[in-house]
Amino acid sequence: MKDRRQFEVSDSRQMDHLRMFHDVARALTASLELEEILSTIMNKMAQFFGPERWSMLMVDEKTNNLFYAIAVGEDSESLRGLQVPMGEGVAGWVASTGNPLIVPDVRLDPQWAAFSAKHPDLNIQSIACVPVRSGNKTLGVIQLLNSKLDLLSEYSISFLRILCDYAAIAIQNARSMTLIQELTITDDCTGLFNARHLYTMLDELVAKRGEFSLMFVDLDRFKAVNDTHGHLIGSRLLAEVGNLMRRSLGPANSAFRYGGDEFVALLPGMGKAAATGTTLALHDDLRKARFLEGAGLSLNLSGSFGLASYPEDGNTVQSILRAADEMMYEAKTTRDNVAVAGRGLLLERVRLQSVRSSR
Repeated sequence: MKDRRQFEVSDSRQMDHLRMFHDVARALTASLELEEILSTIMNKMAQFFGPERWSMLMVDEKTNNLFYAIAVGEDSESLRGLQVPMGEGVAGWVASTGNPLIVPDVRLDPQWAAFSAKHPDLNIQSIACVPVRSGNKTLGVIQLLNSKLDLLSEYSISFLRILCDYAAIAIQNARSMTLIQELTITDDCTGLFNARHLYTMLDELVAKRGEFSLMFVDLDRFKAVNDTHGHLIGSRLLAEVGNLMRRSLGPANSAFRYGGDEFVALLPGMGKAAATGTTLALHDDLRKARFLEGAGLSLNLSGSFGLASYPEDGNTVQSILRAADEMMYEAKTTRDNVAVAGRGLLLERVRLQSVRSSR
């Protein structure tokens, strides 16, 4: 009878595990949103192990430090934004070595007993910290503090490792999807957004009916660069112009390669006055820059700029595009100029210089 009860308990536990695996697998196939999938995995883990505090830390690929992606417990708010150097503390040690750390009772382990004594505020009684790995690379760690001690058995730890494998799959899938999405909206030559993404962003801004301005830029005499130095040099020049636009416009604004040697800048929240100042600043930055010095050249460049503002100069996607494009073509009548919808050409000095040079 006793053996039968033990068998029934064991069988019930296995059924619980199967249900949990089913739920996690369903989450993996139902969504590619990383936070949603990881939350599902971590919630299942918390239900099974019943920790007082649990967290998932992920490796920041730029700094190689760990950061708290998910944290649940009494001190979770203080952990937001906190970074843990690789190799430091429990999570840092597990991440750097790639080895799991299971301590059912820290009082029985001299090393972690000392660690617990140094950090009485953490109130650590048991530790279960397992790396989330893909191949030989550690993506993060899952850390459970003060779990139910009777569940830290070999069988349960194997179960924890399997859940970590699920987490690794979720992270890799989400990163792959992010990369694919970036590739579909990015211009190969310049690394700027492409025209397809411009239309998407314009649709969103017009739907919100928020103020914004649109700047068109056409590089002056770009064909001469291609004819003189070849298309490879021309492509490098376009890439350098793209980098200059990113720097000059700043992170709050978006730059796009519209096609050929035409670029577009989207200036959210900017009315005509502010956008005119931004356009003149970019025009000046372009004229002052020297390009292709790494290729043994030092080319100067100018552009024809057209600017229009929503909803003043157009209240649909097509009308605001047309207004900015028309201004750019007006600027091209003199080149090296800025034309603003409702104001016309701003840099008459360029026209005067052209007149003087033709005499």
